[in-house]
Amino acid sequence: MNFYIVIPAHNEERSIGLTLDSLVNQTHLPKKVIVVNDNSTDKTQDIVEAFAEKHTWISLINSKSSNEHIPGSKIINAFYKGFEILDDNYDVICKFDADLIFPTNYLEQLTHHFNKNQKLGMAAGFCYIEKNNEWVLENLTNKDHIRGALKAYRKPCFIDIGKLKPSMGWDTVDELLAQFYGWTILTDENLKVKHLKPTGISYNKASKYLQGEAMYKMRYGFLITFISALKLAYKKRSFVLFKNYLAGYFKAKKQKMDYLVSKKEGEFIRRLRWKGIKKALF
Repeated sequence: MNFYIVIPAHNEERSIGLTLDSLVNQTHLPKKVIVVNDNSTDKTQDIVEAFAEKHTWISLINSKSSNEHIPGSKIINAFYKGFEILDDNYDVICKFDADLIFPTNYLEQLTHHFNKNQKLGMAAGFCYIEKNNEWVLENLTNKDHIRGALKAYRKPCFIDIGKLKPSMGWDTVDELLAQFYGWTILTDENLKVKHLKPTGISYNKASKYLQGEAMYKMRYGFLITFISALKLAYKKRSFVLFKNYLAGYFKAKKQKMDYLVSKKEGEFIRRLRWKGIKKALF
């Protein structure tokens, strides 16, 4: 299978070399890797160029945006800078973060999963972070959710879902829409990916309401938003986050922000969410 990988990177000199090194040592090599150097002021460009000189399938694009690290639109806009120059000869398109170390068999195992199930639309491993000199599961979400750091999409699924939404919540709505269009999702607990920077470590204060806004945009409705916000805040051990999520939801509702999904898709998403909630409770 042809894997095309796009890696948005902003000031990643400490990690991008490790990420690329783990990709050049894959047992199943990617066909193309594009690193989008998004307004970096460190040595990110130099490191990527050194890899590109040795491996013709690695390339660099320099892009300029703001220095603010706001989840959602910034990283997806950077992704599209790379995606737009790719040809159409891929079987799987990946959006990877620039602070990951993949096991050497990562792409080989994804290939196995995609070949085994033709209705498999998305697949990934799990992120692990270092704590007390040990690599432990970064347990922020359910184990059936693919983290935004390491997304891999079969091409027809990627097209069905309308590609990636430049908004907070893009890495949840993609899975919900994949299921709406009849695709399955797989997470492989045997694929342990080292995540060098824990999620959210560089988010600024302006991003604190965006999770609630995303829940509104995905047409959750208030009750599902309340339950989801409570669960997420509990996992992060912060009641303040719960209040911020709800404030973001009501802010989006008051401003009548554009939805990320249609009414029909929203109805499916709510049914799916309620099914998951009832399963967790009973």
